[in-house]
Amino acid sequence: MAELPIAPLKRILQNAGAKRVSEDAAKEFGKILEEVGEDIAERATQLAKHAGRKTIKAEDVELAAKE
Repeated sequence: MAELPIAPLKRILQNAGAKRVSEDAAKEFGKILEEVGEDIAERATQLAKHAGRKTIKAEDVELAAKE
């Protein structure tokens, strides 16, 4: 599992209203995003395979995220 860069994670949290974000908080946020992202990616892959495709399309990701 690749580690996400800290700066964009801090920026996301700041855009959500945080005035300051510790590095530990950004790292934990990144871990959670990766876990959720992997779940969505797995489901999107299943949806594409079910449709008879090898390519994951945007609608697969959107549907997987809604589930």
